[in-house]
Amino acid sequence: MGKKARQVALDNLTNVFGKEKSKEEIENIAQEVFTNTAGAFLDFFAQSYIKSKKRFFKKIVVSVDGEEHLKKAYEKGKGVICLIPHLSSWELSAVTPPMLGYKTIAASKPIKGVLVNKTMVWFRERRGMKNFSRVGSYDVLVQGLKEGNCLILMIDQDTRVKGCFVDFFGRETYTPLGASRLATDTGAAVVPMAMSRISAGKYRFEILPEMAVIQTDNPENDLIANTQEQTKAMEYFIRKKLTQWVWMHRRWKTTRESLEKYLNLKSAFEHKSHK
Repeated sequence: MGKKARQVALDNLTNVFGKEKSKEEIENIAQEVFTNTAGAFLDFFAQSYIKSKKRFFKKIVVSVDGEEHLKKAYEKGKGVICLIPHLSSWELSAVTPPMLGYKTIAASKPIKGVLVNKTMVWFRERRGMKNFSRVGSYDVLVQGLKEGNCLILMIDQDTRVKGCFVDFFGRETYTPLGASRLATDTGAAVVPMAMSRISAGKYRFEILPEMAVIQTDNPENDLIANTQEQTKAMEYFIRKKLTQWVWMHRRWKTTRESLEKYLNLKSAFEHKSHK
């Protein structure tokens, strides 16, 4: 990781924990973040050849806690939105439900580099996941959930997809609304889960109980309220393993002011292109 990524991590950690942790503690956490991230990537590629369920759960994911929650939600037949944070090896997190035997789909943004992207999609699909491009995928995901599939979703990063502002680590944070909208539109269960690194090459997968979906006579507020609850679940996992989350990501990049400017520019461009 370069100096820019290191500075972003230090800035994020300082903004969140600056009042309770010393500069030295924050620098140590940042250092561990990069060490753990590098280790998780090495683990993933070193063990990418393993695709049998028996070997996967013996050599890599040596502990799965709470599978009964996923099983119960899956058996309802309305689909399961598997909420996963970018914690530890999130690529291993994403393929664990299909390795457990649940039909699973995901929509992802293409990774830079055609060969790298094809390789990552291949790694996912050989372990049972059906991978779609995120662009224009909403109807496909709705159909997938209605067919009873698990859907892997990650809402803990700042992206240009439609979102809202909720509290995350005590700060106003722009967060994707996709999980909340899909749950409302399909009746799918929302089940948070995450991977944590125990040691080199060894992981623990934790699954929480299905989340209650808030539904009132104000659908727009419900989307925000549900996204807030989902974000709390992501924060729960991250706080347990602070040094395994992607603190080098510019999570708080989007502000209300920058979003308004972006939307105005987008609207102006679209208006001009339609003339």
